Amino acid sequence: MNMRDIIIAKRDKHSLTDEQIRFFVSGVTDGSIPDYQISALLMAIVLNGMDEREMTTLTLEMAASGSQMSFPYLKGIPVDKHSTGGVGDKITPVLLPLLATFGVDTVKLSGRGLGFTGGTVDKFESIEGFNIEVSPEDFHMYVKQTGMVVSGQTPDLAPADKILYSLRDVTGTVDSIPLIASSIMSKKIAGGASAIALDVTCGSGAFMKDYGMAKELAEAMIKIGKLAGRKTVAVITDMDQPLGRFCGNILEMQEVYNTVTGKGEEDVVEVVTELAFQLIKMAEKTSGMSDDVLRQEIRARLSDGSCYEKYKALITSQGGRWIDGVGPVYVDKPFDCMHVNSPDSGYVQSVRADLIGQASVLLGAGRLAKTDPIDYGAGIGFFVKVGDKIERGDSLCALYTGAKSNLPEDKLFDAMDLILEAYTVGPEKPEKKPSILGVLT
Repeated sequence: MNMRDIIIAKRDKHSLTDEQIRFFVSGVTDGSIPDYQISALLMAIVLNGMDEREMTTLTLEMAASGSQMSFPYLKGIPVDKHSTGGVGDKITPVLLPLLATFGVDTVKLSGRGLGFTGGTVDKFESIEGFNIEVSPEDFHMYVKQTGMVVSGQTPDLAPADKILYSLRDVTGTVDSIPLIASSIMSKKIAGGASAIALDVTCGSGAFMKDYGMAKELAEAMIKIGKLAGRKTVAVITDMDQPLGRFCGNILEMQEVYNTVTGKGEEDVVEVVTELAFQLIKMAEKTSGMSDDVLRQEIRARLSDGSCYEKYKALITSQGGRWIDGVGPVYVDKPFDCMHVNSPDSGYVQSVRADLIGQASVLLGAGRLAKTDPIDYGAGIGFFVKVGDKIERGDSLCALYTGAKSNLPEDKLFDAMDLILEAYTVGPEKPEKKPSILGVLT
């Protein structure tokens, strides 16, 4: 078996055998296959696709390329959640304590943000003292104490995927459903999940720009999950505009606190409720409740103090500073440095999440390279969103930087220009999109 024959087979639209895929992943992992041959096969896959068996084999081989985690100490079925990314995506910090109130133990391995998608690790690191680098050997202690633990991804988890992703990024081979699906699912499977809920975001601020693309990716991942013996459900959510009222690290964690104390924005509550609903059912922790009653109970626990107490336990157990009645103590303070005002009167027709995300990166809330520093206090607050009425001169957004920041003035005005481009105002009130666009099982 040689790599040249494998490239030719996929170039000529043949299905690769399990042995060929195994040979490929092994060679990627040990470095025996040169980058130019890896890139050639990636391009052939982009052009000619993969069938369900090929995608599943690729996923399982990538998952097996490094360490695979197991959690015998969890009470029940190990569950996990993955989001394909977006602007203002603050679901994980709410979801973990919410699940814990139902007895669903969770080990969450998360990453840092790149581009304008916020990273869960960055959000938790905005809290003073919070230890995001928990050793896997210590996970059981945190789970026993609180029912959950969140940590940065270990470097030996699906190493083949890391190599392939870095090459895809520079060879124009990112846009491929089989490659995206296998990348996501390999990390979830290696991470020890038996039941997986996928938040597949859809719209201007997401990787999948329209519902058809999002549905295709969701279906591919569900098929992989089924063939790999994992319960898998996909919730397709709207990301045409930012989620919630803020984007940025401290700003979003402040909004998380509002959500777990019963004052969350409705779109955030809707998304976290649906994901919690699916995971509780897959974990078989419904306690005999009907679907309607379970949904009502999930919402109730966001406002009756149950989720708040578990959230406090999560933060303090991992070293985060906490003041009762105030919440977490953050590493910086967001400073409201500019308001962007509407040039027109009318109703907000759209808020392009991609441009909002780009503006937040300019302010310092995101990074374009993995080594870029983060301004934890930077971000954007939204006074109006789609369907809201506004008068000329009223504020669309507030731009924030950290109190310790020395952001150049030109970047502040560049961010303002992006905000003005992101907002469209018109005379007619538009129909609001639902936050949940579809659920696939």
